[in-house]
Amino acid sequence: MSSLKTVISGVGGYLPQTIMTNDELAKKVDTSDEWIQARTGIKQRHVAGEGEFTSHLATEAAQAALQDAGLSADDIDLIVVATTTPDLTFPSTATIVQEALGMTHGAAFDVQAVCSGFIYGVTVVDSMIKAGQAKHALLIGAETFSRILDWEDRTTCVLFGDGAGAFVLSAAGSDDNGKGKGVISSFIRSDGRHRDMLYVDGGPSRTQTVGHLRMLGNQVFRHAVTDISGAIQTCADNAGIDTTEIDWFVPHQANQRILAGVAKKLGVDADKVISTVASHANTSAASVPLAFMAAKNDGRIKRGDLIMLEAFGGGFTWGAALIGY
Repeated sequence: MSSLKTVISGVGGYLPQTIMTNDELAKKVDTSDEWIQARTGIKQRHVAGEGEFTSHLATEAAQAALQDAGLSADDIDLIVVATTTPDLTFPSTATIVQEALGMTHGAAFDVQAVCSGFIYGVTVVDSMIKAGQAKHALLIGAETFSRILDWEDRTTCVLFGDGAGAFVLSAAGSDDNGKGKGVISSFIRSDGRHRDMLYVDGGPSRTQTVGHLRMLGNQVFRHAVTDISGAIQTCADNAGIDTTEIDWFVPHQANQRILAGVAKKLGVDADKVISTVASHANTSAASVPLAFMAAKNDGRIKRGDLIMLEAFGGGFTWGAALIGY
């Protein structure tokens, strides 16, 4: 067994400057601020500007995370970008970020698990670090979901926003930096039978188009609450940790009702659940690191805290990761 563990050495994020409020969105589609807030908890979302791509958001978040870690691109061995909205079909957005950072060594690739992408990325990077393939890695969740929305469909276009969040994940000895620090356990799952409940109706092979997001909201809600709750419980059980010992839950920011539903199902104090859905909306793979950054910056999340990350996305995909910060 590897004597290495994976620790969070830096956190960063980036949100586009343009903010679209619910009232502004109501000028585009038949909806209202009251309707959106009652059903989702969302008040506003950030939208990438013209000529601002997923790689731009990812690079900004990466640079902020590197600064927080006190490292430079020269120290990074690996870049993994979790995204469903890449700049191009290929090359990977991660290689575009690699070039933007001036990094001419190491490896870079994308992970595609939709909203669960960052959790999948934690699992992948943790495995690679423990295998000795990287000492410092950039894990980035970055999305420009505004580019795949049907802006005439009020059931979906109100839900999403653009943004990027990043962790610098570093190798540490098993006895370094305190007991229980680093990635303690992770759990990822998928079920392709439900893919038609949340999907994009286009792609290079099938339609030769980008397509638009489509969703059966009620069905997604039901599966999300059940599967996320199960993933959290399994992840905690695998680590021998009771959920009452966890300081903070940092969930994917899909919908405030889902966050509340999961907390109720697990018997978790709602005050321990980090929520940024009101100001960020659903930023898919970016939502977990962005929520983590927000809670770190406002002083809630502190070094030594025990954190549960979790997400649910199209596919269906879902998962959780327990980390000592």
